Amino acid sequence: MTTSGTADPGGRPDSTADPGGRPDSTADPEGRPDSTADPGGRPDSTADPEGRPPSTNGGRDRTGRKAMATILEPMITAFMGPNPPVRVRFWDGSTLGPEEAEATLIIRSPRAVRRIMYAPGELGAARAYVAGELDLEGDVYAALALRDALAGPERQAKVGLGMRAWLDLLRAAGSSGAIGPPPALPPEEARLRGRRHSKERDAAAISHHYDVSNEFYRLVLGDSLTYSCAHFERPDATLEEAQRSKHDLVCQKLGLRPGARLLDVGCGWGTMAMHAARHYGAKAVGITISERQASLAAERVAEAGLASQVEIRRQDYRDVADGPYDAISSIGMFEHVGLSRLAEYLGDLYRLLRPEGRLLNHGISRPGPSGLARTSFINRYVFPDGELHEVGTVISAAQAQHFEVRDVESLREHYARTLRRWVVNLEAGWDR
Repeated sequence: MTTSGTADPGGRPDSTADPGGRPDSTADPEGRPDSTADPGGRPDSTADPEGRPPSTNGGRDRTGRKAMATILEPMITAFMGPNPPVRVRFWDGSTLGPEEAEATLIIRSPRAVRRIMYAPGELGAARAYVAGELDLEGDVYAALALRDALAGPERQAKVGLGMRAWLDLLRAAGSSGAIGPPPALPPEEARLRGRRHSKERDAAAISHHYDVSNEFYRLVLGDSLTYSCAHFERPDATLEEAQRSKHDLVCQKLGLRPGARLLDVGCGWGTMAMHAARHYGAKAVGITISERQASLAAERVAEAGLASQVEIRRQDYRDVADGPYDAISSIGMFEHVGLSRLAEYLGDLYRLLRPEGRLLNHGISRPGPSGLARTSFINRYVFPDGELHEVGTVISAAQAQHFEVRDVESLREHYARTLRRWVVNLEAGWDR
């Protein structure tokens, strides 16, 4: 959601928060599935010599062995409920779930099952997906229903499997290779050290997420290279048009004029700072703690002929000391500021503004606690240490730092459209 405000003579203003979402993982979906091939390179398959997939009639394949779908049905029920929203296909070709399902969950290896047993719910499934041991076919949006179906331990306790049933399940799964020591964590999983939201740990969290590849982000975000909610003035607007509209909205709320001094906190690849300079005549300073972002942003500024108006720095907002600024924009960076640092963040920005200067704070928000679950997919693979603050909490914190909050705007519907455009871009470039 966006909030904006103009400060009174003794204050400074414009908060913007934005309940939306972010794309899924930036992790490489390629992985290392567990191989069951024999020394001669032949896969250990239950298919017959003619290559036909095993039959699951009677719960057994053509060789008479129990099919994986039969063996693991109690486990799937325990973790996904009795009526999974997707079809499940196992490494031996056997299946569970409705044939008419719009999406199929492909379990390529016993290691995927093992990961889910050690980390029930979305984290185990995420690890298997990142490692290449689990995949999806079909409608990605239909597959999102799987997230709500994945159950944590609190729901599994209600499934009703008794001790004997669990022992039978473990015995059967063990014969399939699904039981064993926990697999090594995928290297893409975040492993942060140090005090939460210290400068050093924040830098590591930002590097984990943003220093993947500039080309990857260009593929997903398009030519605008803007990693935040766009603003669609009409439903058929292109993503680039909608991002320009969002930057215009920000510049107009900030009241930018020729010569105005703008600080863009978390400037990404420099698009907002360049837009403010090119179209509003601002003198912009963009800061980011991502090495790759700062490097490419500086290149883009030079290529656009804006070096006299835009400066890009690799710098933490806590280290900026060259105020005052007429306006500050913080777009899509706020999620990395923890609740424990909220007062410090707003206080630092307040001190960098001139009297009656404006702050526009644009970020994802949500009701309830701000922290992301420690074992969630988004915390381990997308935004480690990310926090999504409740709107009222942000407004109260801003006012406590002497801002006068003048405007609050929700862009939720715009973010849904933005995310779908990013998915289209990602799918179009999936094989690159």
